[in-house]
Amino acid sequence: MENLNFNELNLSDAMKKALDFMGFEEATPIQSKAIPVVMAGHDVIGQAQTGTGKTCAFGIPAVEMIDTKHQGVQVLVLCPTRELAIQVSEEFRNLCKYKKGIKSLAIYGGQSIDRQIMALKGKPQIIIGTPGRIMDHMRRHTLKFQNLKMAVLDEADEMLNMGFREDIDTIFSQIPEERQTMLFSATMPKGILDIAELYMNHPEHVVTLQKEVTIDTIDQYYIEVRENSKLELLCRLIDSKNIKLGIIFCNTKWKVDELCTSLQARGYSAEALHGDMKQRERDRVMNKFRKGQVELLIATDVAARGIDVNDVEAVFNYDIPTDTEYYVHRIGRTGRAGKKGVSYSFVFGRDIYKLKDIERYTKSRISRTKPPTVSSIEAVRMQSATEEVMAALAAGGFSKYTEAIERILEESDDITTLDIAAALFKMKFSELDSRSYEESELDNDFTLNKRDKFKDVVKYRGEGSHQKGRGGYGSDKNRGRDRRRDSGRGKDGAGRDGRSRSQSRKKPNN
Repeated sequence: MENLNFNELNLSDAMKKALDFMGFEEATPIQSKAIPVVMAGHDVIGQAQTGTGKTCAFGIPAVEMIDTKHQGVQVLVLCPTRELAIQVSEEFRNLCKYKKGIKSLAIYGGQSIDRQIMALKGKPQIIIGTPGRIMDHMRRHTLKFQNLKMAVLDEADEMLNMGFREDIDTIFSQIPEERQTMLFSATMPKGILDIAELYMNHPEHVVTLQKEVTIDTIDQYYIEVRENSKLELLCRLIDSKNIKLGIIFCNTKWKVDELCTSLQARGYSAEALHGDMKQRERDRVMNKFRKGQVELLIATDVAARGIDVNDVEAVFNYDIPTDTEYYVHRIGRTGRAGKKGVSYSFVFGRDIYKLKDIERYTKSRISRTKPPTVSSIEAVRMQSATEEVMAALAAGGFSKYTEAIERILEESDDITTLDIAAALFKMKFSELDSRSYEESELDNDFTLNKRDKFKDVVKYRGEGSHQKGRGGYGSDKNRGRDRRRDSGRGKDGAGRDGRSRSQSRKKPNN
C-alpha cells in the first residue's frame, strides 16, 4: 500500500490547512492505514515504531470528530510520561490551529494542580495526560468524562513497563463504555493484548513493519544549535568540509524557499525543490544538480524522492524529520556506489528525543560533533587556494607574465618577488574573504555549557532498560509513591488481593 495524500482522506479544509502549515505533504504508512479506519468509527490497535507519525494517526481523526456544540471532554489521550504528554499536546495544538472552538490541555505531574484546575474551567474538549495526574483530577471531580467519545493509549507497551496497568484499569472503569478506543504501541506483548481484550470492541489491527536499514557507509553526526544559528552553522559546515554537492532537508516548503534565498544571498549555488513546484521546474532543478551546475539542493522529503545521484558528498538535516523512515531516506542519498558519505543533523531541545528514536530505529550511532570554527574554515580555504596555485605552476604557460613582474621590481627597491606573489595571491583569491562569518553562540560553545540539560534526556530515551530509562525524567511527580504501590503487583498487573480485571467493562453485544 502506497502512502496516501491527505487530500484523499476526506478531511476538513481547516485540517488540510493545518497539515500544510505543519509541512506535511502526505501521510506516513501508519497514518495512511489507521486514519481511514479510525474515521470509520472502529476501535484500532496500531503497531508502529516510535517516530513514525502515530500521534497524527489518532490525532487527526480525533480533532475531526470533536463537536464544538457540546461542552466537556470528548477525547482522552493517556501517555506514560509528562514529556510525551507535552509533545502530543503540541501536536494537537497544531492540528487545531484553524479549528475554531476546539481546545486541548496537557495534564501531568510536576505542574501545579491548581493551575490545571483553572485551565480545566476553560472546558477543553481534548485532554492529554499521564495516568497519575489524570486520576488525581478524577478524585477531585475536576475532570469528568460523561461526554467522552474517544480514549487513546499512546505507547501502551511503555505504560505497562512503567507499572501503569492498575491505573489504566482504574481510569477505564470510570469512563463511558460506549466510546471508541485506540491503542498504539511499538510492540505487542501479552499485556497489551489483554488490555485490548478487556477494553476494545472488535478492534482492527493496523501494522507497519520496520524495514531493514543499511547505512553502514554513512558517518552520522549531530550538532546542537538554536534555530537562529542554523544558517550560520550550515554555511560553516559547507565551507569547512569544502562540499561541492550536498542536499539539505527541511520539513516545510516555506522553510525550503526561505533557506534557498538566504544561501543564494550569501553567494552559494543553491536551488529549491518541493511539492508546490511544477514538474517541469522540478526536472530542470534536478538536471542542473545531476550535472553539478548546482552545488546545494534544498528539499522537502516528498519532493526529494527518486533522487539518484551517486556523488552527493553530504546530507544536512536542517530540521529533524517527522518520521524516522524519512531520516533513512534522507541520508541514503549519500554514501552510494561504494563511496563514503556523511550526514549532519541540527538538533536543539526536545529534538534530542527524536534523535534517540532514530538511533534505535536504525540501530546505528549518531555522534555529537562541534561546530567548525572560523579559523578552521579559513585554513581549508587557503589550502584549497594553495593547491590551485600549485596546479597552475605545474601546468606552466605563465612566462609571458614575467615582464610585468620585472617592471614592478624595477619601480621599487623595497618590494620583493615574495611581496608580489602574496599580493597577486590575495587579488586572485579575494573570494576567500567574500563570505563573512558572524560572531555567534557557535563560537561560545554554548552546547557544552548546556550539556547537563541533556543528560537526563539521553538517559530517558537511551538504550537499555525501559523501566530504568523512563522512570526518572519526565515521570509523574508521585511516581515514587506509584512504584511503592506497584511493588506488590504480579506480572499480569494484579494487586496482592488478586484484583486486576474486576473493574473492566464488558463488551457490548453486537
